[in-house]
Amino acid sequence: MKKIFTLSFLLMASGAMAQTLGTLSIDKIMRDPKWMGVSPSNIRWSDDSRKIYFNWNPKNQDRDGLFAITPTNISPIAVGTVEERMLPSETGSWNKKHTLKAFEKNGDIYLLDIATGKTSQLTSTTEREALPVFTGDESAILFVKDNNLYKLSLAKGALVQLTNFVKTASKPVKKNTDNQQEAYLKKQQLELFDIIKVEDKDRKLDSIERENMALPKLKEIVYGDRRVNGVQLSPDGRYITYRLIQPADGGRNGIVPDYVTASGFTEDIPNRTKVGAPLSTSVSYVFDRQRDTVYAISTKEIPGIKELPDYLKDYPKLLADRKKADADRKVDVGQPIWSQDGKYAVVVVESQDNKDRWIMKLDAATGKLTLLDRQRDEAWIGGPGTGGFFANGSLGFTDNTHFYYQSEASGYSHLYMVDLVSGTKKQLTAGKWEVQTLKLSNDKKTFYFTANIEHPGITHFYSIPVSGGAPVKITGMKGGNEVDLSPDEKWLAIRYSYANKPWELYVQANKPGAKAVQVTNSTTPEFNSYAWREPEVISFKNRYGSDIYARVYQPKTPDPARPAVVFVHGAGYLQNVHYWWSSYFREFMFNNMLADNGYTVIDIDYTASSGYGRDMRTGIYRHMGGKDLTDQVDGVKYLVDKYGVNPKHVGLYGGSYGGFITLMAMFTQPDVFAAGGAIRSVTDWAHYNDGYTSNILNEPFEDDIAYRQSSPIYFADGLKGRLLMLHGMVDQNVNYQDIIRLTQKLIELHKENWELASYPVEDHGFVQPSSWTDEYKRIFKLFEETLKRK
Repeated sequence: MKKIFTLSFLLMASGAMAQTLGTLSIDKIMRDPKWMGVSPSNIRWSDDSRKIYFNWNPKNQDRDGLFAITPTNISPIAVGTVEERMLPSETGSWNKKHTLKAFEKNGDIYLLDIATGKTSQLTSTTEREALPVFTGDESAILFVKDNNLYKLSLAKGALVQLTNFVKTASKPVKKNTDNQQEAYLKKQQLELFDIIKVEDKDRKLDSIERENMALPKLKEIVYGDRRVNGVQLSPDGRYITYRLIQPADGGRNGIVPDYVTASGFTEDIPNRTKVGAPLSTSVSYVFDRQRDTVYAISTKEIPGIKELPDYLKDYPKLLADRKKADADRKVDVGQPIWSQDGKYAVVVVESQDNKDRWIMKLDAATGKLTLLDRQRDEAWIGGPGTGGFFANGSLGFTDNTHFYYQSEASGYSHLYMVDLVSGTKKQLTAGKWEVQTLKLSNDKKTFYFTANIEHPGITHFYSIPVSGGAPVKITGMKGGNEVDLSPDEKWLAIRYSYANKPWELYVQANKPGAKAVQVTNSTTPEFNSYAWREPEVISFKNRYGSDIYARVYQPKTPDPARPAVVFVHGAGYLQNVHYWWSSYFREFMFNNMLADNGYTVIDIDYTASSGYGRDMRTGIYRHMGGKDLTDQVDGVKYLVDKYGVNPKHVGLYGGSYGGFITLMAMFTQPDVFAAGGAIRSVTDWAHYNDGYTSNILNEPFEDDIAYRQSSPIYFADGLKGRLLMLHGMVDQNVNYQDIIRLTQKLIELHKENWELASYPVEDHGFVQPSSWTDEYKRIFKLFEETLKRK
């Protein structure tokens, strides 16, 4: 049987080898991506470090399967359903020695003993128990059920409820009050009959005894119309901290009509609010169990709590009104991070305008805060490891008195340490590069991190002692290295790729200079049959003197018209000029096809792209379509000067933020760009969401200048070249309404050199190969008809 199977496999492989890609075409490259092969994903270690699990699809089946290898046996084995079902949850909480793991699965709490491999089920209820963690002394497991915190003893199995959150306070039991007639008769009975006197005395004694024997009632904490969040117990068991979140009131949600439905009727999809809608607010509290009292964490003394942003200087009346109000800014206080001995607690406080992040020491006994670090940015706080209450694990204690965190204070996201006793701070990493991921070792003596030290577009895995020092590089392959460190910290599971080679799984010992061994080979013979270009990574100076990085795809034989195309990546804050496989893989293939057809293609990491530090990230503050667009224009000049392209034969295309830049280019730089393909584009930032837009442009009713100079709809009259707009009709991110409003504006402006292609079943990220094929055939046709004319 084994020989027959092997022969059959070889025959299938040889048949596959016969399929070659040949000349690239839209139909070929926009098929279901499985034709390329499916890269491994969701790579994770077993808790005992003996296996690496990953999702993979080497046989092009309908769905990816689960596979496993060991560090020493790297032949992937499909994981059976029984084993997969019994796997512990990927998330959970470890004890200090990393020998026990508490985790939630299917709404119940489990405990895994690493030494024996035995998993014990601690709860089995119809309600959901979640967020298990060990108590400070590790004698019990804490978990949340129905907003309340419970403690389950590991030795005795005793379950204790620690909080009692209630929507409304219980009403006190009213004592029976007699009327005058009944009171008289009761008094008379006591005077006349001894038996009544005895019974009355017994009742009083029984009542006193019941009161003396009754257990103390758990304090009621009323949350009303607010939501309970982040319930947590201090390591010493004395303090419970939590947040009460007040949902926003008055924000109007949009709707997205869905036209192609199973019912045959148009159905409305509930959607988001728009930027400037009211936001939820929160107040953080401490419940002192010893004193049986609750009090709020005080934010009034936070340094700069009343500080106003600089942009208000453009609006004198608004500035005067805000100064007169003298109000504290709204802030959110994160969950406390406790030292192991429970003596210190640190919280991250973020202003809702996102211009301040404070790291503060919390005195749980009083609810008072003391400043450890303040990061202020007149644009907005961001960058790797600097945002969010937990910043993806990028902050915590190395010992009972030293707290580490990341900050962009130097202009790049780096690692810092603060002494909670003295208040002194120390920068542990430095340079014109970013710490992008961060992990503290189990023994708390070493930091492991991913960084782009060698080049903005190359990532490696490094280590340094917690005291600081020169980073030690552990990985060695040039490109992108996504590293998952084994729980015992002896091995690296590496998801690695290069510019023209998709992601594959490698295994390497956790030692500098150790060899990484390839586990998977995922690409198909058809994909491998084409010589995919390795884009040339170049840099040029923009008009402001900053270094701008770009990828260039050169044609072997340029078309006589010397045309060029600019591809604009989406998301704004995203990096696409790098030496690893792009998430824009369809566009990568399309750019190869354009080069095959005589186009020079450039893909620019424009101002606002990630990977280049704070100033690059915030360079578009209050003016999207400013420096991010002039970088595209400067890139075109670079192509003209260095590659000899014809400046009259330049087009551009991009999706989402790239679509927005395409519109701004066609409307405000009409003499630079002859044609543009704008995909799922934002046309008016006042109609986008709050979380993204308010950081960059503030709120529309307070900073109208920023919105007007950043929204393409205000510049539509500048259109000269040919514009193609493409948009999904069920786009729940950039709503279809956006492109319809711009369409109406173009109609009213009597513009004729534009067209709109609508895709009835597509959300923001297209799914159907037919839609991908249609939109890119239209874009290619646009370029062929406009950029190759003499």
